[in-house]
Amino acid sequence: MTRTKPQADPLLCAVAVAQGRVDQPDALFAALDEAVKSAIGHKLFTILTYDGDSGEAARIYSNLPGPYPTGGRKRLAPGPWTEAVLDRGEAYIGRTQADLRMVFSDHELIASLGCESVLNMPVRWRGRTLGSLNLLHEAGWYGEDDVAACLPFAQLTLPALLAPAHF
Repeated sequence: MTRTKPQADPLLCAVAVAQGRVDQPDALFAALDEAVKSAIGHKLFTILTYDGDSGEAARIYSNLPGPYPTGGRKRLAPGPWTEAVLDRGEAYIGRTQADLRMVFSDHELIASLGCESVLNMPVRWRGRTLGSLNLLHEAGWYGEDDVAACLPFAQLTLPALLAPAHF
């Protein structure tokens, strides 16, 4: 019997290796940024944590810290987006600027960065959404195949979200 040689995904491996580095969570977030950009693509990439008790989201990583600095917080209003992404743990795909306008109060800033589509990928643990990877790009960039491609990267974020300090 001949065994086929196992093939590791080099992008997932790079993220996994970054998890073992001392300079956390910076090493992990930078590796995720690069891997997701290569695998799926983005112009803007952020990582948010969610506090179910306060109803707030906090930005713990941004590849564009000028317009989207880390530490930014916002209260999340109940609605279809929060029910899907936060409550049910479903990815959200917005394909057009109109989609973003319906969901995000900062849609004008998003558009000014050349972004008209979004993939919000929840990070889940024990049936709860602890955070999300947020990828934004030109109109029509994201589709259902990107959800499956993004899932392993999102879940590799979990140790940083479970750690006592996110910064």
